[in-house]
Amino acid sequence: MPMPGGGGAAAAARRPASGEAAAAAAAPRDEEQQEEEGEEDLRDGGVPFFVNRGGLPVDEPTWERMWRHVGRIHPEGERVAQRIRGAADLPKIPIPSVPAFQPSTPIPERLEAVQRYIRELQYNHTGTQFFEIKKSRPLTGLMDLAKEMTKEALPIKCLEAVILGIYLTNNMTTLDRFPISFKTHFSGNYFRHIVLGVNFGGRYGALGISRREELMYKAPVFRTLSELIFDFEEAYRRCWHTLKKVKLGHCVSHDPHSVEQIEWKHSILDLDKLTREDFRKELERHARDMRLKIGKGTGPPSPTKDRKKDVSSPQRGQASPHRRNSRGDRRPSGEKKPADSKAMPDLNGYQIRV
Repeated sequence: MPMPGGGGAAAAARRPASGEAAAAAAAPRDEEQQEEEGEEDLRDGGVPFFVNRGGLPVDEPTWERMWRHVGRIHPEGERVAQRIRGAADLPKIPIPSVPAFQPSTPIPERLEAVQRYIRELQYNHTGTQFFEIKKSRPLTGLMDLAKEMTKEALPIKCLEAVILGIYLTNNMTTLDRFPISFKTHFSGNYFRHIVLGVNFGGRYGALGISRREELMYKAPVFRTLSELIFDFEEAYRRCWHTLKKVKLGHCVSHDPHSVEQIEWKHSILDLDKLTREDFRKELERHARDMRLKIGKGTGPPSPTKDRKKDVSSPQRGQASPHRRNSRGDRRPSGEKKPADSKAMPDLNGYQIRV
């Protein structure tokens, strides 16, 4: 059975310099520690994939490695690579147009257009992710990367779709955006996927990309966050996958120049440790936490309180929302972790990378 999720990206992952193995042969470590460092993204359902770390255009070693990997993972083996690389009359792929909106365009219609654009880029089946996304990178750097995605118009994986979704909805200031990560189990393997949760007018939905139609876009029609998550769970069940863990982040700033980090894992909910009712309560508690954070002025503007203050685009001089220590605020299965001093943004490192 094909893998239903998007698989994620190797954010801040550590790989051997040779690049011929997607996961390092390191000593066994705690799974949660690996996920903190992004190593869970190196393998999707036991199948490794690579990340293009050399930027674009793709350098020759990365290009050749990609085709070797395609030959290993594709049902037709090396024949499919030879057929494509040897063709002189491949059809020209149309470049999707970045959606543009009139001020009067309703938010639900804008979300549909953004999802249509993400879908037109197509899911990346090559086994090599073209854009390297480091989850610890400040928001402004990730937005620069999203802008590059729109220029290159290459196929993307699910984490890239989340970053792109944030970028394309930054001017929708009455829309709350937050990451939702899923971990599922099927046939002895674990699979990971991520989407961008959205909340408009008290209704929840999602943007994203996946191999499966039912695991990407959700129109903002769900009355509660738990209804949205349960809908994803049912979609996984139809794919014969068992949902094992859900990780929920806090709302993402609408300021594209903010140097704060995205808070990816404020609540970590392990379904093996929670009853059905406790799972629902934790989801609704997270929803309340997001509303409270917005109400205190530490998140994006509230649709109810700040609607009159909305502007067409964030101002460059706007102060970035205050960010609490993300790991200290995280709640695994309803409990809080102790604060971790390593969670502070590495701004100097970002300046070096840029």
